[in-house]
Amino acid sequence: MSTSEKIREQCQELILTDKQMEEIMRRVLKEINNGLHKETQPTADVKCFITYVQDLPNGKEKGKFLALDLGGTNFRVLLIHLKDENDFEMLSKIYAIPQSIMLGSGTQLFDHIAECLANFMKEHAVYDEKLPLGFTFSFPLTQLGLTKGMLARWTKGFNCSGVVGEDVVQLLKDAIARRGDVQIEICAILNDTTGTLMSCAWKNHNCRIGLIVGTGSNACYVEKVENCEMFDGYKDPNKQHVLINTEWGAFGDNGALDFVRTEYDREIDHFSINKGRQIQEKMISGMYMGELARLAIVKFTKAGLLFGGVGSDILFKRGQFFTKYVSEIESDKPGTYSYCRDVLDELGLEHATDEDCANVRYICECVSSRAAHLVSAGIAALINKMDEKSVTVGVDGSVYRFHPKFHDLMVQKIRQFVKPDISFDLMLSEDGSGRGAALVAAVACREAH
Repeated sequence: MSTSEKIREQCQELILTDKQMEEIMRRVLKEINNGLHKETQPTADVKCFITYVQDLPNGKEKGKFLALDLGGTNFRVLLIHLKDENDFEMLSKIYAIPQSIMLGSGTQLFDHIAECLANFMKEHAVYDEKLPLGFTFSFPLTQLGLTKGMLARWTKGFNCSGVVGEDVVQLLKDAIARRGDVQIEICAILNDTTGTLMSCAWKNHNCRIGLIVGTGSNACYVEKVENCEMFDGYKDPNKQHVLINTEWGAFGDNGALDFVRTEYDREIDHFSINKGRQIQEKMISGMYMGELARLAIVKFTKAGLLFGGVGSDILFKRGQFFTKYVSEIESDKPGTYSYCRDVLDELGLEHATDEDCANVRYICECVSSRAAHLVSAGIAALINKMDEKSVTVGVDGSVYRFHPKFHDLMVQKIRQFVKPDISFDLMLSEDGSGRGAALVAAVACREAH
């Protein structure tokens, strides 16, 4: 057996069979139903948080809105002016969140955000106006209303004290009040998946699912209120639907994905800061994809199947094979390896042969295809559950946006597993967490007035 054949044989475990896909779809559905029902929700992995967003944009929203987008190592403040249908102006600025604040106190975090908000309002001459704000907060939230959300747990490298179990809207309001210099009305708190769905629905009224495949992975979808036993408070009889934030990154925390997990998945989990949590996310998202590929490459190098058995210090160091490398390596035209060689050179593997390049590329393809297929199993399950004849899925996130084949892999797989009479399409979201937040605030204002 040739070296390449040995590598291909050992990569089989990274390839999901149709049978496995069907089983994953069954399990996703079961977990989502557990999250929707009162008696199973407390112990469910996939929490299916109610967002209390019941109105999609109709394109008639107008006015100036602020949006705040916090979901990763930096956050954005946006000023959005909605004009006529599908016409808007947007100004935004990105602010860094230093590691010391990501791991510091909640007070420090929200004071930092409030300060940046005030500076932004000064810069754009809206310092004296009272503007509605939509707050995208892309961490697991238990929502008790459109403007009340308790942080369930930190993810993605954050660990600020004094925030878990608290209402993050109140924490932001308190920080703004401590400054006492700007007037802001927080109209809604939402997750980036909700923002993605709203942003796409503004352009395409068929949008029923919002999906993120970026640093993390999550989805939200439109559910019938009657299926949402956790819906709290007044139910408007004219509103039959509500958006559900699945928080499906936690799918598999109870072992539901163990039958397809590999040694690489177990190693990533073992060295993560949230061991045993967000199991599906760790098999899909950009935070882990490069590391999954690195672990396989290291294994095959140590077995003498890659680079003549000679690795490098960088290759053997955790976290040094970035997810963007996977996208770059797969961007090479078949039979050419210019991007691949650039990456391997950066890793100190100048001695790689063409065969090594082909094998590294194959490993990357296995890891990224598995991610796309796992996401597709979830989306196909949701589309079949909603059973509407035509559905648009709004998608955002760096992996979906920048990986050269992710979109096509998903369309192909979803088509294979969705009921034959249902048509669907995937639409790249234009700035869901920014414009989407403003739209949720705009719709909330439209409803309130």
